[in-house]
Amino acid sequence: MRNLTPTTITDAFAEYAKNAPSARTRELLVSLAGHLHSFVRENKLTQAEWGAAIDALTRAMKFTDDKRNEYILFSDLLGVSSLVDMVNAAKSGTPSSVLGPFHIEGAPELPNGGDLWKNQVGEPLVVSGKIADDRGAPAKGTVLALWQNSGNGMYAQQDASQSPTNYHARLKVADDGTFAFSTVRPVSYTVPDDGPAGDMLRALGRHAWRPAHLHMIIHAPGRTPLITEFFPDDDKYLDRDAVFGVRGGLVLPFKRETDRARLPANLAAGNSLPMPVWTATLDLKLPAA
Repeated sequence: MRNLTPTTITDAFAEYAKNAPSARTRELLVSLAGHLHSFVRENKLTQAEWGAAIDALTRAMKFTDDKRNEYILFSDLLGVSSLVDMVNAAKSGTPSSVLGPFHIEGAPELPNGGDLWKNQVGEPLVVSGKIADDRGAPAKGTVLALWQNSGNGMYAQQDASQSPTNYHARLKVADDGTFAFSTVRPVSYTVPDDGPAGDMLRALGRHAWRPAHLHMIIHAPGRTPLITEFFPDDDKYLDRDAVFGVRGGLVLPFKRETDRARLPANLAAGNSLPMPVWTATLDLKLPAA
């Protein structure tokens, strides 16, 4: 198309894409190009500024490997990952949240009542609860994929001193929907900020901190997996989460328990945990099918 102008180039892009094999792909890419064109026009973007953006994306490749993806980090820090979650979230049940970069497939099985803490650094935490379906019946056959950071603030993938699956597990709930396990109380931590995504944070005067949280994917038979995470209500970063993952329904009290007899009866490490311990109760509900 000849004689393009700043106002006609967007329509030209759409015209060039009229023969796209997938209507949905065309819709998404034409919309994306249109928003980018509007961004350039509205901000009178300079070549140097656009070049800096391309350079940041190019440098992101140097920080991306099988343990870290700088492009996902950009998505998280820009709020896009969280927004995608929110616009697709179910209207009922336990709220969903972002997946994060440290989930692994094939985590070891943990018996109901099992121990992840194993006397490692940090304060022990006992997590217990019950999961029900959208009618309130026990969600029999549900498997919980669990992962979190260790007491030093690092995930296993970040720390060579930890085993590759430390604080990663899969736990099958009891037939009555109940579950329990012991672990370490998670701590606040910073997302990686030594790459171009971190440069963006500094350019915006933002910090890289995430509030402490427990990750979980709820795998229930016949249901879409529910990705979520849970936050202690006393964390100072709840209202400034770098990746925008906090939801009101996922903030819960972590309490101190001094009476060992009040811990779940099936807790494998119950008699060896140093009292008092932190406790958290998660009453989960699946969204409507």
